[in-house]
Parts: sequence; structure tokens; C-alpha cells
Amino acid sequence: MNEITFQSDTTIAAIATPLSVGGISIIRISGEDSIKIADRVFRAQSGVLLKDKKGYTASYGAVFHNNKEIDTSVAVVYRAPKSYTGEDVVELSCHGGIYVTREVLRAVLENGAVMAQAGEFTKRAFLNGKLSLTQAEAVVDMINSQNKQALNAAKAQLDGALFQKIKKVQQDLLNIAGHLAAWVDYPEEDIPVVEEDNLNNSLQVANNTIHELLKTYDTGKIFKEGIETVIVGKPNVGKSTLMNLLVGSQKSIVTDIAGTTRDIIEETVMLGDIMLKLADTAGIRETDDTVEQFGVEIAKKRMDQANLVLAVFDASEPLTQEDREIMLGVNEKLCIAIVNKTDLPNVLDIEEIKQYFKHVILMSAKNADSIHELDTMITDELHLNEVDTSAGMLANERQRECAIRAQQYLQESIDALAYGMTLDAVTVSIEMAIDALLELTGGRITTALVDQVFSHFCVGK
Repeated sequence: MNEITFQSDTTIAAIATPLSVGGISIIRISGEDSIKIADRVFRAQSGVLLKDKKGYTASYGAVFHNNKEIDTSVAVVYRAPKSYTGEDVVELSCHGGIYVTREVLRAVLENGAVMAQAGEFTKRAFLNGKLSLTQAEAVVDMINSQNKQALNAAKAQLDGALFQKIKKVQQDLLNIAGHLAAWVDYPEEDIPVVEEDNLNNSLQVANNTIHELLKTYDTGKIFKEGIETVIVGKPNVGKSTLMNLLVGSQKSIVTDIAGTTRDIIEETVMLGDIMLKLADTAGIRETDDTVEQFGVEIAKKRMDQANLVLAVFDASEPLTQEDREIMLGVNEKLCIAIVNKTDLPNVLDIEEIKQYFKHVILMSAKNADSIHELDTMITDELHLNEVDTSAGMLANERQRECAIRAQQYLQESIDALAYGMTLDAVTVSIEMAIDALLELTGGRITTALVDQVFSHFCVGK
């Protein structure tokens, strides 16, 4: 599966559950001596040693250190290669206290194991051929998932959706490259002639597949990291009230005095299944107050940088020059207009607002029922309902960079064919595209890149 030869004579151990008070803690041991080390610290109530147990069996007993019992425990044995890491693994479950968990780990380490590095269990699973690199990266994405879409996307990747999609393109290109090489190198043999139209069609299909895959990256990033969202509007239109409604608590100061918010108030909130990295900004207006003016400039910058803008207007007042400047300023961005204070008499020209915004919500930020409509509109604006998270998505910048290189080389091969260059030149570009795809899935990767990928994991996974 990969070019790195993995052999390790070290047996690693770490706490595999969060280090906090809970019902159960698990200490995971993996490596050639894992069962031997576990037998040094664990005594089964039955008297049977773990080395005499079959894989996928559990024993009840206690963990000892220097002949003193630390805690009662359940030891589960996994025999290579049918374990998470592909090695012999023992997991010791004990009571979930911080002190007792550390004491069990210490006993294991002092009896021959070494402390696992960040992500080392999953790294060994990858190096032992249990997971592709994209599947290994999905493990940390599942751990870090904060909403349903992110979890579904990570699960699909762990199940191999992205790997299988890339593998198919990769295999098609290998078949093409093999045919080209054979036809060029052995002209005397009875090898089918390379039809340039068929070759071009095959390269276009591969190129289109990678192109469509690259389009999933931004959406996947939204699912994983949330969308940078800024609330803008002139002073006293209800931005801070909206912020507090979305957050569910009083994060921003709300008064009838214009210009109360002068700094950026930030919070990450879940709106349905969408994660918003939300910022409440100073009211945008002309002012002689130096501090407020600085806040207005920051608000304008954040509006330019945001992926999504929630532009708030006051239904109880006519549109002003500040309102119109905001409408013009967000005209080319993903934006939702929120006409607030609809519980008051309406004097605002809503039709003028609709000329600038595809989505307009009439609401009162004091009413929590308005949130559902906002959730629906954001989902519509970002086309999130059109995304099939089970189809395989690019999950990180490393994968995206590999896919971009593969597409560039595929386009080179298509152009070389169109310009009448030799099939040797076409083959070189195809082989470079294959290399980029192999790097994406982990079929061809350096030790340094493996270390970089797994450095993002927590210890114990």
C-alpha cells in the first residue's frame, strides 16, 4: 500500500480515553511485546495468562505495580494482524479516575513499553496496511467532528469513499500509461494501436473526476471548520441582539445607545447543523469618535474577509446612506439581508433591499422562532443540501494540493496530445499525475510527510 518499510521493535502505550473523571479509562498497548508486558502488570481472576488467550477475548482481574494492586481491570487481547494497528494489542480498562489511570499507564511503561507519540497507533495502522492515508486522516476528522455533516463526511472517508474514487482514476491512468509504454517500446509486437480520440476521451474523464473532487474542498472545509460569518449594519439596528439570539446568551452588550459595540465580539455557534464562526461588529456610520471610527474600519475589513455576511436593517426606520453603502459593499458576497424589528411599525422600503439580496428575512431578533428560517436560508445560500457527503470529499489542504497537481499534469497530457507532441511526452505527464494521486492516498509517500500528517493526532489514537 505504501513505499515505507515499517519494522518496529518498540511496544508503545498511551491512555486512549480522555484524561478526566469518568466511568472507564482505557490504556492501549501495541507492539510485539504488548501481551508479554500486559502479563507483567495484569493478573486475571481465572489465573490464565493473557499469552494463552485467543484474540478478541477479555479477562477480568486487576492491575498490579510492584506487587501492589492499583485497580480492578478488564484486559482485552487483540492478536496481529486482526487489530487496529495490525500488531498485537492489549487494552486495559480501569476505573476512570485521573490518578488511577496514570498509575496504570506508569505500571505499563515501567514494565517495558514506551510512551506513544501523537497519532502513533493510527500511524502504525497505516504503515501496516490496515488503512490508506486518506482513511487514517479521516480518523482525526471523526474525532474533531462538531456537526452531522462533518461526521458523515469523515465516516465516508473512513469507509474508503475518497480512496476508492481516487484509486479508480489512478488505475485507469496506469492502464493508459502501460498501454502507451508497451506500444512505444515494442512496436514489433501485436499491440493494439493507440487511438488518440479514445486516449483523449479517457484523459478528459479522469480530469473531470479530479475537477469535481476539487469542488468539494470548500464545502468540506465549511463542514469541518465552520464558515466565517460577520454581522454588519448601521448602529442600533439589532446586530448585538441577533448575536445574542444565535449564541443563546448575552455575549454582546445591548442598549438603545448607538455605537455601543466598538470591538469585534466573536463566538462559534451551531445553527442547526451549520457551524458559524460568528463576529458582531461595530455599527457602520460616519463618526468623530476616534475609538468608534477605528471599530468601524475593523468592521468594514471583516465584512470584506467574511465568507458569509448577515446584513441587518431596521424595519422601523427608512433606509439611510449607511444602509445603502452596506448594500453596495456586500453586493458580490454570499449575503443574507435581515430586516429586523418587524414587531414595530414598518416604514422600511423592503423592495429596494430585495434588489440587492437574493435572500431577505423579516424577523424580530427578540423572537427565537426566527432562527429556523435563517438556518434554512444559509443552507440554501451555501447549497449545502446539494452535497452528498457519502460520495467522498477532499478533507484537507494536503489532499487538495495533491489533487491540484494531478489535474495540472492531466491537463498537460491533454494539451500535449492536442498539440501533436509525441506519445512519450504524453506518457510522462500521465505518470506525474499518477504519482500525485499515489501521494494523495499514501501509496507513495515520504517518512517526513507521514510524520507531518500524524502530528495532528492526539496521543492515544
